[in-house]
Amino acid sequence: MKNLFKPLLIFLGLIFVAIGTIGIFVPGLPTTIFMILAAYCFIRSSEKLYNWVITNKIFGYRVRHFIETKTIPLSGKIHSITAMWIAVTLSLIFLETSLWIKIFIAFLALIGTIVILSYPTAKD
Repeated sequence: MKNLFKPLLIFLGLIFVAIGTIGIFVPGLPTTIFMILAAYCFIRSSEKLYNWVITNKIFGYRVRHFIETKTIPLSGKIHSITAMWIAVTLSLIFLETSLWIKIFIAFLALIGTIVILSYPTAKD
């Protein structure tokens, strides 16, 4: 079982890196959270990949900051919540689906907002 755990974490970490990389180019899709998830996978499976994530020029500082301090800068909170609610609002307006699906999407966005706000704000 232990022999499968490391490759599984590396695989999941690479999936999170791929999604996070897509998030660099797709508005509304977050990058940092997926890179944080990748870092958590890699810290237990691959020191080389973990170091690559936390030293990356584009997102490494934010990932390292969150892992070390467990805080989110105020600007990060504002940007992430704003982007999330813009994407959700557009989805609710233009998505042609049942009311229950729309309620579920709004509920997930509310949970995401609560999670973001539950982390302490970083002191600058």
